[in-house]
Amino acid sequence: MTKTWFITGTSRGFGRVWTEAALGRGDRVVATARDASALDDLVAQHGDRVLPLPLDITDRKAVFAAVQRGASHFGDIDVLVHNAGFGSMGTIEEISEAQAREQFDTNVFGALSVLQAIAPIMREQGHGHIVAVSSQLGLVSLPTAALYAASKWALEGLAQGFAGEMAPFGVRVTLIEPAGYKTGFYDPDTLVVAPRMSAYADVHDGLDQLMSTVEWGVPEATSGAILALVDSDQPPLRLILGRGPREWISGDYAGRLAEFDAWHEVSEAAFGA
Repeated sequence: MTKTWFITGTSRGFGRVWTEAALGRGDRVVATARDASALDDLVAQHGDRVLPLPLDITDRKAVFAAVQRGASHFGDIDVLVHNAGFGSMGTIEEISEAQAREQFDTNVFGALSVLQAIAPIMREQGHGHIVAVSSQLGLVSLPTAALYAASKWALEGLAQGFAGEMAPFGVRVTLIEPAGYKTGFYDPDTLVVAPRMSAYADVHDGLDQLMSTVEWGVPEATSGAILALVDSDQPPLRLILGRGPREWISGDYAGRLAEFDAWHEVSEAAFGA
């Protein structure tokens, strides 16, 4: 069955790969990007099965207009993939207020606009699948990546609660938790890096060393997983992509539970009744 997708951030990375995967099997895609000219080759290859739209997800009115245009153009939207966003690096003391606000305006409030724009369409049509791209850092944080992680933790909370709200209407929600992939996330023109303070030299050196050992995944290898996900009758709330995150996340969560248990008596006594 042919599906209609609405995908944000399609000029590069996962958004581009998944757009090509959907079009490659005959589906239709509303493909959005800040610069829609980056999608000209897709139009040339796939014709009227792709609708390219310029979109800055921090522009709330533009988000609603794009979603409505996509739904009107193709008649419905079966799958929405919210992929647009960016990363930032820096310790909490190094990060500026402007940097923090920009991170949340895009990764949190931009996502909120997308979810609010698609909700009435999928609710009224009685079906749909919303896929939000989070990160392994949406479940476990790291020094110097706390701001980015915080934006993804916020997305996790939005999406999980949203899933419960939309389920009665036949709409599914899935959070994607990717490992490190060669998506351009760390390119100088996309990653925002705060000026380093000498006081945190050891912290930065440790993370730099860790990053130098990372095995990067191939974005194109994720196409099969995403197609299987959107075709599933029972998609998961969370889907990890790549090797490594499951063990890391499981270890962190086991540590949390152990800590909760160690402080259980103090927690219970604090109830007062």
